[in-house]
Amino acid sequence: MHADVLILDVHVFNSYFKKFERGNVAVQSGKFLYIGKRGVETFVGAEIIEGRGRYMIPGLVDIHLHIESTMITPATFSYGLIQNGVTTIVPEPHEMANVFGVEGVHEMMTASQNCVADMFYAIPSSVPATPMETTGGSIEIEDIDELMKTGNMACLGEIMNYVDVIRDPDCKTNQILRHIRTHYPDLTIEGHTPKLLDLDLHQLIYAGIDSDHTHQSIEGMTARIEAGMFIEIQEKSMTEDIMDYLIHHDVSEHFCFITDDVMTDSFVEHGHLNHLVRKAIAMGMQPEDAIYAATLTPAKRMKLYDRGSIAPNKTADFLLLSDLSKMVIDEVYKDGNKVFSIEDEYVQNVQVGQFPEHFYHSVKLSVLGENDFDVPVAVSDGEYTCRVMMIKDGSTFTEEHHELVSVTDELLNWEESPHGLIATFERYGKNGNRAYGLIGGDTIKRGAIATTYSHDNHNLLVVGRNRQDMMIAANEVIRNQGGFCVVDNGEIRSFLHLPVGGILTEEPLIKVASEVKHLRTEMERLGYKHYNPIMSISTHSLAVSPALKITDYGLINVNEGKVVSLIVDL
Repeated sequence: MHADVLILDVHVFNSYFKKFERGNVAVQSGKFLYIGKRGVETFVGAEIIEGRGRYMIPGLVDIHLHIESTMITPATFSYGLIQNGVTTIVPEPHEMANVFGVEGVHEMMTASQNCVADMFYAIPSSVPATPMETTGGSIEIEDIDELMKTGNMACLGEIMNYVDVIRDPDCKTNQILRHIRTHYPDLTIEGHTPKLLDLDLHQLIYAGIDSDHTHQSIEGMTARIEAGMFIEIQEKSMTEDIMDYLIHHDVSEHFCFITDDVMTDSFVEHGHLNHLVRKAIAMGMQPEDAIYAATLTPAKRMKLYDRGSIAPNKTADFLLLSDLSKMVIDEVYKDGNKVFSIEDEYVQNVQVGQFPEHFYHSVKLSVLGENDFDVPVAVSDGEYTCRVMMIKDGSTFTEEHHELVSVTDELLNWEESPHGLIATFERYGKNGNRAYGLIGGDTIKRGAIATTYSHDNHNLLVVGRNRQDMMIAANEVIRNQGGFCVVDNGEIRSFLHLPVGGILTEEPLIKVASEVKHLRTEMERLGYKHYNPIMSISTHSLAVSPALKITDYGLINVNEGKVVSLIVDL
């Protein structure tokens, strides 16, 4: 019998029994043909790969992530994925959709066409994420129908506006959900349901949202699995208690590992989904169970039934590991072809100018002056109780505190207070909205940071302790059509250029990783205390993540789903 590739003497992972069996594997036309004891005496014409007793596992499958969170293009992202053994992903480009609408989704898909890693897309369901922010584009029901015609859609991406789903039957999100369930009843629907329990949680599931990838607790995860939800575990949920629960309860069909958001420096230094598998094993999970949760379970969740296991007629995506517990990847194969080897030089083919010209001119803001960081308040002189957004290390959630701040001549004396200023400026040229708030906790203690990489609306976000540094940081970002800038005492300490939509760069992965690491260091030097300061600050404008956030509409009480005033009494 003819075979294209014959892998000899490997410990093959059988996903269906969750165990390794020593044998040989034949590949024909990009798919697995045979797994067993037969070898060269049966199969002819094949390229021979000597397994030498190594471990052979399926290519890793990540079903919930955002390429834009790594701030690189799909091609650069694929380059990073392959060397980490990730051969299939389901990215949701709702960041690019917030900037450019459905055109942004199409352009991300076009940029993915020649990538080595397979990319099956999630339809952005929540663009904008709430009705309380201005974005560059939106995704409407007619856009969803258009995207479904492409045949490359794996699911409806995370439903983020859970407050309106529960409280407003006629909101845009509920209209989308009804449309999907009526016209595409087999399409998987992804969810974003932080902290919801009991009736609220069950109402969301009743609406068709049956997964959650947000920060888990034992109580919340148990309630979700009990109600039939599928859990997607990202690294911040891999706490000792959560992992102990997953290890000692029979829930392997109800969860998988996902990355969601990965910073570029972490991508290069630690890896991707393979990092989570390695970490799970180090925390006591059996290698077989950890691999299962990063291959077959996620593939089944997305109805990608042609991959995720090493079995006849499945897509021949696989890894050869020299060390199972440490997930040491020697070689990666895609459709039966070797695409990475630890012994060979792996060079990135950098692509520049792959997006339409207007994608590089999306920041429509004039330069700002110091007076743009005045905070006008229509009250008489005196002290007033103000809302303060408190940043917490270890979470992207914030807390609302109330503190006294003085007002003089209808201006808030924020520079004389112990708090910093957070400001956001609508940058699409639609309405000129701007909003101000106070910030404290584990944020910067001096200097300023400005960025257009601010979830999910990607308006210009500025945090600072003095007006001059805030102005310098903001204008550096504006003049360069997007980026991330750190300023201290009038000096630009770090600038990451993000010219594609104000959120992506086309620079090589290694270069971006170095710049992101430097950016992180400079943010920490200003006093930012967080396990991921870049993700933390970029979610200050994420109006679906508890508890107090800010958009160009103003301060947002996330749990109540409404705009609230800076001064409490107002």
